Amino acid sequence: MGDAKAQFDAIVIGAGFSGMHMLKSLRDRLGLNTRVYEAGETVGGTWYWNRYPGARCDSDSYIYCFTWDRQLLQDWEWSERYPEQPEILRYLEHVAQRHDLKRDIRFNTRVTAGHFDEATDLWTVQTDAGETATARWLITAVGTLSARNIPEIKGLERFQGKWYHTSNFPKGGVDFTGKRVAVVGTGATAVQAIPMIAQQAKQLTVFQRTANYCVPARNGKVDPEVVRARKAEYDAIVRRIRESPFGQEHYAIPKSVLETTPEEREREFDRMWDQGGFAFWIGNYQDMLTNPEANEICADYLRRRIRRTVKDPAVAERLIPKGYYYGTKRQPLDTNYYETFNKENVLLVDAKTDGAIEEITERGIRAGGREYGFDIIVFATGFDAMTGPLTALNLRGRGGQPLQEAWADGPHTYLGIAVAGFPNLFTITGPQSPSVLTNMPVAIEQHVEWISDCIDTLRREGRTRIEALPEAQAAWGQHVNEVISQTLFPTANSWYMGANIPGKPRAFLPYLGSEGVGGYRRHCDTVAAEGYSGFALG
Repeated sequence: MGDAKAQFDAIVIGAGFSGMHMLKSLRDRLGLNTRVYEAGETVGGTWYWNRYPGARCDSDSYIYCFTWDRQLLQDWEWSERYPEQPEILRYLEHVAQRHDLKRDIRFNTRVTAGHFDEATDLWTVQTDAGETATARWLITAVGTLSARNIPEIKGLERFQGKWYHTSNFPKGGVDFTGKRVAVVGTGATAVQAIPMIAQQAKQLTVFQRTANYCVPARNGKVDPEVVRARKAEYDAIVRRIRESPFGQEHYAIPKSVLETTPEEREREFDRMWDQGGFAFWIGNYQDMLTNPEANEICADYLRRRIRRTVKDPAVAERLIPKGYYYGTKRQPLDTNYYETFNKENVLLVDAKTDGAIEEITERGIRAGGREYGFDIIVFATGFDAMTGPLTALNLRGRGGQPLQEAWADGPHTYLGIAVAGFPNLFTITGPQSPSVLTNMPVAIEQHVEWISDCIDTLRREGRTRIEALPEAQAAWGQHVNEVISQTLFPTANSWYMGANIPGKPRAFLPYLGSEGVGGYRRHCDTVAAEGYSGFALG
C-alpha cells in the first residue's frame, strides 16, 4: 500500500522503452515529480513479458536502442544482429540502473482506472494495490502489443495438459523435451517460436488459420568492422533513421517493378532476400504496396522461394498465402521457419484444407473432425493491438465519458498522441501514429520528445490544460484513412485493421504517412511551432 493519496506532476503507465524514456525526460530534463506504474516486476515492457523461445527484435540492434544516451551507443556491445529477449532485457535493466530510474517506478502495480477532474485539471488514477494518485499530466506508455488475445475456443478449461500464451511464458521457460506440442497461430511470434520448439518437442503440430509470407532474418554476429564504422558515424545514423520513412535504413527502390526486366528485378529480389530483415518489405519497388499487379510480381518471388524450400509440395502449397496482398500484414522475419516443416516430427494442420479448430478436449485439440493429442498447447494468437491496452485502463475523460465509449467505432485521436474529451492525456505511440509501422524506439523517442516539449511549454506559460479539438481529431482521422486507402493495406484481414479480434471495429490502427515517421515528425513539429494548432489550451 502506498500513500493514501499521492500527488505527482506526472503519472506514466508502463516501464518499457516508452515509460523509461518518458520518466527520464520528465524527471531529469523538466524536473517534474513523476511516478511510473508498471504491472511487471521490473522494467522492460514487451521484453519482460514476451519470453517465448526464439523471441528477439526484428529491427537491427544498432538502431533498436535508445539514442538519447550517446555514450551508451558507444559503450554497449550487442552480441547479434537481432538480439534475443534476455539480452534486450539486460540492456533495459542496464539503462534503468545507469539513470537511476527504478526509484520512481512502482512495480507489480497495475493501473485499474483513471478519471479527469474538470474543476482541478488533474487526473486521478487507481491501482490494483489500492493506491490512489493524482497528477496534472497522464502519459500512457502501455505499448501497442500488450493486451493479449486468447481466442475463445470451446473447452480450454477441460484441457488436462499445460497451456501458455507466448506473451506470458513462465520465467524459467518451458521444457518441451519429449512432449507432444501444439502451436496455435502462424504470425510473427509463432514464426520465431516454431523452429525453436521443433528442436525440442517429440512432436510439434502447427495450427494455421492464415499462411504468412516470411522473409529471412539473416541473424548472426555482426562484423566488428561494421560495428566500428557504425559507432563512428552514429550522429549521422540517428539523423537518418529519424528522417526515414520507417525508422530504418531501408528505402524503397524509386521506380515501378513493372518498368523492370525480369532479370533486373530477379537480381534485386535476390539481393533483398540475401540481405535479410525488412529489406524485401520496406526496401522493395515503390509501387509494391499500392499496385496489385506490382504486388503480384513481388509475391510470386516469395511463393517460388517457399516451393523451393519445403520438400513436400502439398505442405508447401498450404504454407503459401492466399487471399491477400503481400506486405499488407505484419512481416515476420524467419530463421529456418519453412525448413522446419521438412522435419519428420512437425505436422501442419491448415484450417482451410484440414479443417479449423472446433474445440479443445481433455487430451488435445479437435479440428476438422479429428482429435490430436497434446501435452502442451502454445497460443501464439497475438494481441488486441493498439487500442486494447488503452481501453483496458478504464480511463474517463470530461463528463465521465469512458474511453471505451469514445472509441466504440474505432480509435479517434489527434496525431495518435491525444484524444478529444481527454485533456492532459498523452498516448505514446497511440493508434493513428506511425508506431508499429516503424522501428519502435524511433517512434517512441519522437513522441517522448514532443510530449516533453509540450508540457515544458505549457508550464512556462502557466497553463494547466491541453486538449485536442474535436475538429482537429476528425480531420486527422480522415487523413489517416485517406492515406491508407491509396494502398493495399485495408484489403487484408490483419491486426493492423483490428480484424483478429471478434467484434472489433474495422479501422486501420497505425498511421502510414507519405513520408512515414520522418514526415510525421515534421508535421508534429509544425503543430508545436504554431502554438499547438488543433489543441485548446487552458
